[in-house]
Amino acid sequence: MRAKSRLLAATAAFSLLALSGCGQDAGASAEAAGETVTIDHAQGSTKVPVNPETVYTFDLGVLDSMEALGLEADGVPEAEFPKSLAKYEDAKYTKIGSMKEPDFEAISAGAPDLIIISGRTAGSYEELSKIAPTVDLSVDMADPLESFEEQTENLGKIFDVEDQVDDKLDAIETKIEDTKSRAGDAGKGLIIMTSGGEVTAYGSKSRFGLVHDVLGVPTAAPVKSEGAHGESVSFEFVKETNPDLLFVIDRDAAMGTEGAAASAVLDNDLVKSTNAAKKDKIVTLDSSSWYMVGYGLNNVPQMIDAVATAL
Repeated sequence: MRAKSRLLAATAAFSLLALSGCGQDAGASAEAAGETVTIDHAQGSTKVPVNPETVYTFDLGVLDSMEALGLEADGVPEAEFPKSLAKYEDAKYTKIGSMKEPDFEAISAGAPDLIIISGRTAGSYEELSKIAPTVDLSVDMADPLESFEEQTENLGKIFDVEDQVDDKLDAIETKIEDTKSRAGDAGKGLIIMTSGGEVTAYGSKSRFGLVHDVLGVPTAAPVKSEGAHGESVSFEFVKETNPDLLFVIDRDAAMGTEGAAASAVLDNDLVKSTNAAKKDKIVTLDSSSWYMVGYGLNNVPQMIDAVATAL
């Protein structure tokens, strides 16, 4: 499927080159000509400059992908950055608000050429669009892999690095297929998150649906996918569900807030009675990777490896 997409893109590019006279170096002249590209995204279509000079992004997954492609953002939110993105704590990077609440004054003063948002800041799209071209590169959890690929391909178009994007997405698909080939025999899985001593569960079509929807780990129980923080569940629910694999995310650790560690929250007889506990298959996922960053070109392979190791 991805090979077909590249063939179509190459055909279109060849046709465009032929029409423009064959002898011009389109890449070298793009910046001088003020070239733009129209990006279809979660909230419409936006014309943006190719290779924009000043880029602000609120999405850490996008930031992760930019790093994977050798690109750098100029403005980022105040956030609990994972080690892989820790350089963005430096004051030389403009701080543009929190991950949910943009600082419109700071953003306007910085005069960005492009603003990239996602789910947490989706409600500010119209206001941000008044400042600079804005694209919403949210990943649709109803079809996460295809959506992630589409949004990452958008980055390729914006920054003129489509070949690099294709290569990295191809490598991810190979890794996914290898993991899926083993997932069906590993038993049923349940994803839970601890926060402030409370436990929520996530299933298919949720923000952590990569485990089930992409990697093919069977679900241990039907869990409502509505809401960013999952379905509130009890320890009795975990016992009755009796997963063979229990994937755990510690939100307090991801956010840098005080709270009992996930291991302490789950240290009780109800959880210990599950197959996952008996088989030493309670898997603590990297909270920053799964909760803060999510779908990024560097991060997704790490997420896949975490599940593959558990299998």
